[in-house]
Amino acid sequence: CGPQVPLLSAGGVSGWGDLEAPDELTGSLPTAGPLPSSTGVPESTGAALATLDEPVSRTILRDLNGIGRKLKVVLWPRSSSYNELRNWDLWGPLCFCLLLAIVLSLAAPSGQTVLVFASVFVIVWLGAAVVTINAQLLGNQLSFFQSVCVLGYCVFPLVCAAILSLLLRHIIFRATLTLVGMGWSTYASLAFLQSLLIPERKTLSLYPVVLFYLTLGWLTLIQ
Repeated sequence: CGPQVPLLSAGGVSGWGDLEAPDELTGSLPTAGPLPSSTGVPESTGAALATLDEPVSRTILRDLNGIGRKLKVVLWPRSSSYNELRNWDLWGPLCFCLLLAIVLSLAAPSGQTVLVFASVFVIVWLGAAVVTINAQLLGNQLSFFQSVCVLGYCVFPLVCAAILSLLLRHIIFRATLTLVGMGWSTYASLAFLQSLLIPERKTLSLYPVVLFYLTLGWLTLIQ
């Protein structure tokens, strides 16, 4: 007679009905990540993309509120509010650069309007980039776009001085407004940047900042 084969029964294999599956085979399977929602997109992804379908007016209003908060830091520099400038953006610097270039070009002699506009625009952006790269080459742990953002926002006092100088043509008023605007811009930028610089190389890093605003102040004065 050959070997006996166990017979299958309703409760399992005859003779093996008392066997149970190991514990590790009876647990629930782990999930690989967040379960998809009813739209087929994981909840974590949906939260990250929540601003894609918002109205344009709400997006513009949020950006304007961010620009306003950063302007408060520039107009009233305080160490407790410097974290606002760490969230960099380039909308504010772009607006103030264009505004300064337009104001100075309006006061330019006939035939030099385009030249003045282009010169101011290039000086602001190229100057901010050179100041930042100089600080990075000196070994300072400074974010490029964060530094450009700070330097661009701190142009705002010079923009105000240029607008008022366009209305008050007397040389004494213009010189006073330009000096105040240049000093305010320099102080606001140095107050933020000096906390990110190496103490031994702070002077070499901040000297180009002073030269940057001095150049813009000179352009504002001779408009």
